[in-house]
Amino acid sequence: MAKKHKFKPLWHPALIPSWMMVFVLYCISFLPMSWKQSLGTKLGRFGYKKLKGRVKVGNKNIAGCFPELSEGKQAQLVEDTFIACSKGFLETTHSWWQNVDPYVQNLKITGQEHLEEAKKRGNGVLLLGGHFSIFDIALPFFASQLDKPGYMYRPNDNPVIDRMIERGRRRHYGIQGFDKRRLKDMIQYIKEGGAVWYAADQDFGSKGKIFVPFFGVQTGCISTPSWIARESGATVMQVSQFRHPNGQYEIAFSPILEGFGQDEEKDAHDWNEQLEKAIRRYPDQYLWLHKRFKTRPKGEPSFY
Repeated sequence: MAKKHKFKPLWHPALIPSWMMVFVLYCISFLPMSWKQSLGTKLGRFGYKKLKGRVKVGNKNIAGCFPELSEGKQAQLVEDTFIACSKGFLETTHSWWQNVDPYVQNLKITGQEHLEEAKKRGNGVLLLGGHFSIFDIALPFFASQLDKPGYMYRPNDNPVIDRMIERGRRRHYGIQGFDKRRLKDMIQYIKEGGAVWYAADQDFGSKGKIFVPFFGVQTGCISTPSWIARESGATVMQVSQFRHPNGQYEIAFSPILEGFGQDEEKDAHDWNEQLEKAIRRYPDQYLWLHKRFKTRPKGEPSFY
């Protein structure tokens, strides 16, 4: 269930601006997808010019992960990331309120044989995702290929926004959401044949006690995916989503990560390695605007 706000009910006057924002996004969702892509390009370029703090983060991330690129190409990649993220946000409004069936029917699926093998094992599936610029519209893409789809999420503190997001996500293919307070329910869901998408590729502060290379940078990772795999017995694989220049979408399943859950450091190394391979296909479509390398190994100076 979505997180309940501690102080204000949905109808509280202080939340009127939030309801207004929801209405604006609802109206935007009716724009043709081609218009959303065009508007996303304009918004991305605007954000690149105005959001200096995020530009600085993007510059640091790209310089650290792609040192082989010239400064000009690094700067272009950061701008392209802003554009890709803006497009993804507008695509998300489509998935929350509009019909995604045409995009599902035209979906390109890579590594489907790996998914089918995982499903045949009958132990449930843990899909380790990543924060790509294709946001919520990717959830129905994944869910369309699964018999019992689910996802793990962090509730939004604003009850109006949380309601909008979770209602939008759960309108497709019977997908179920689980937050950190329902981990036991999620484990049981997987044991009963469910497949849960979980993106653990962000900086979780002191919880990220395992450090493994990610684009050559020592990166803090949590052990939660390993714990979920051990507790549920799930078959584990990495999944990615891409937007092609011709407008077609793709979801890609990695080979099964055998033995996942037995060695936490090896697990983190394996899923980061698969994630990096996926990102290199379309580098601009990853969320480089997040401080992924904020937590450092003991004694190492700040990355930012």
